[in-house]
Amino acid sequence: MSVYSRLSGFRDVPPAARRAQLAEHTGRAPDELSALDPSEGLTVEQADHMIENVVGVLGVPLGVATNFTINGDDVLVPMATEEPSVVAAASNAARIARVAGGFHTSSSRPVMQAQIQVVDVEDPEGARLRLLDARAELLRMADEQDPQLVELGGGARELSVRVVEARPGRYVVLHLMVDVRDAMGANAVNSMAEAVATRVGEIARGRVLLRILTNKADTRLARANAVFDAATLGGADVVRDIVHAGALAEADPYRAATHNKGILNGITAVVLATGNDTRAVESGAHSHAVGADGRYTALSRFETDADGNLTGTLELPMPVGLVGGATKVHPAAQSAVRLLGVATAQQLAEVITAVGLAQNLAALRALATEGIQRGHMSLHARNVAVSAGATATELPQVVSRLVADRAVRADHAERVLAELRAGRP
Repeated sequence: MSVYSRLSGFRDVPPAARRAQLAEHTGRAPDELSALDPSEGLTVEQADHMIENVVGVLGVPLGVATNFTINGDDVLVPMATEEPSVVAAASNAARIARVAGGFHTSSSRPVMQAQIQVVDVEDPEGARLRLLDARAELLRMADEQDPQLVELGGGARELSVRVVEARPGRYVVLHLMVDVRDAMGANAVNSMAEAVATRVGEIARGRVLLRILTNKADTRLARANAVFDAATLGGADVVRDIVHAGALAEADPYRAATHNKGILNGITAVVLATGNDTRAVESGAHSHAVGADGRYTALSRFETDADGNLTGTLELPMPVGLVGGATKVHPAAQSAVRLLGVATAQQLAEVITAVGLAQNLAALRALATEGIQRGHMSLHARNVAVSAGATATELPQVVSRLVADRAVRADHAERVLAELRAGRP
């Protein structure tokens, strides 16, 4: 990942020229990014093999966030989202982070968990110990289910057993922990869970019911941190107010819900662009935001360092992969992965987490200064103008008027467009 991510004039050229610039800049052959053009992307025939009852495909805008430096390397980040300002905000926050060296990331091993639920157990605590005693046998049975994963260095690594108090009674729940290497891992852990389920029921002396992965992927964490220069942010007062805004999200679940949604604006966009499971990542993130005390809180933390600069940290589960699923069958996702240039699922997870932190910082900075609507609505004005019927040549003037009048509404856009076409200023 040695790409210079500062692309001068990138936003001022048409999409086709941007793709050509990306190919040249990253050393990719143009055809490696051709699937990013809708005419070359996912076909209805390909889609028909991905899900049921296919009638068409839905296009989502795919942009590229610039300015990212992650662990000393420049990265161009593909982001798929329908929401205006997301790509621009992430790019701007990454530009600020560059001043102090960009983002620094790390991650734990790509370990996913499956749960096996046993009901109708007479002695749950005894069953728990019997299952722990059978650890070696159960891990061996799990590995026999997926010898290819074992050959790649992955496989079943550990198990734990919990006794869960529930309304109908007490359940014995075995957790099977599997290193899934560069896969998201759902299929691998589910297959292993089903392979050992009968034996688990025999040892526990109960009836096995559920045997499926958990999306609370707290054994597969990614972390990002960065220092944001105080002067570049806008001064000490802005740093102070960003810390205050972040602290409210830590203390108040009403603020935390929107704060974390802002983080996921960036994360989900990269997850979707690379063909990964957005719902798995989002559910894991929200479950991680619930602390030991059961209170929902912010996923990120912002503080002031000894030099008065802002520091930001983010840690959350990141179950993403580079093999299997849509990542391997969706042509645009394949192009996005090539553009990103990551070689492992852990690298991908770390890039995504850095984007989440950048998105969060951008939102908090806007909230602490001009308010979130000014920047967002100026970009939203383009959608409103297009919906009103503005052509490419009319678009700049209509957008300029909507923003200047502070009235980014469909009725006002239609009025401005009518005046423009009538020759009135």
